[in-house]
Amino acid sequence: MSLRILITNDDGVDAPGIAIMAKIARTISDDVWIVAPDGNQSGAGHRFTLGRELALEERAERTFAVVGGSPADCVVAGMTHILGDKPADVVLSGVNAGQNLGDIINCSGTAGGAREGALQGAVAIAMSQGINYEHGRDVNWSNAETHGVATVKAILAADRRSDTYYNVNFPFCDPATTKGIAVVPHQRFSRSPFRYYASDNDGKFFIAIPETPLPLDPAADFEAMRRDGFITVTPMLLQQTHMALVGDLAARLTP
Repeated sequence: MSLRILITNDDGVDAPGIAIMAKIARTISDDVWIVAPDGNQSGAGHRFTLGRELALEERAERTFAVVGGSPADCVVAGMTHILGDKPADVVLSGVNAGQNLGDIINCSGTAGGAREGALQGAVAIAMSQGINYEHGRDVNWSNAETHGVATVKAILAADRRSDTYYNVNFPFCDPATTKGIAVVPHQRFSRSPFRYYASDNDGKFFIAIPETPLPLDPAADFEAMRRDGFITVTPMLLQQTHMALVGDLAARLTP
């Protein structure tokens, strides 16, 4: 029996990356569904649209857009409504245009879609295609296209359903020179990379990432993908409690 796969993203249902993800998924299964935002939701994180009505648009067979919705909204609509009494076994979020590395995953809508997929009981994988921003913002999708299927299959074969979702980033080097998969932690920056960024329009500003906080850990995802040319796979825990501190803190705070 084929795995049932649900696809979402944060770039929108019409984005080129979701078409690549659909090709990846359909190589693995013939039971593939797409539920994605109707427009760009980059930076939405795990936001839910609460207290405001949403609407579903059927764009094609097994393809739906959630009008005004976030990736997490889309996964909930897909898993608990559209797919009926047979929710997806696998949730794939992406392929995002641009890397989601380090602490940036905390605001990533791509990661948020995968996280909600895991919370809903699926094996969930966020996938992003890296961009060499030093040479512009154009996306070369060739690494995701070349290595996407093998990467998903490798994760599915290794998954042990251990309260985990997976964050994957494809390097921007030539697919032939990609060094394979590196399972690495995500980069913890020395401070938040987000900053106030002045606009050319008087009285206006942006929230942006003007520079990468240094130093960078050579063994973490940022350098492994960008510098070394690996496909990075980072297993992310759903349980966020600092378990090692629970007993110690309880002893200090509890009379």
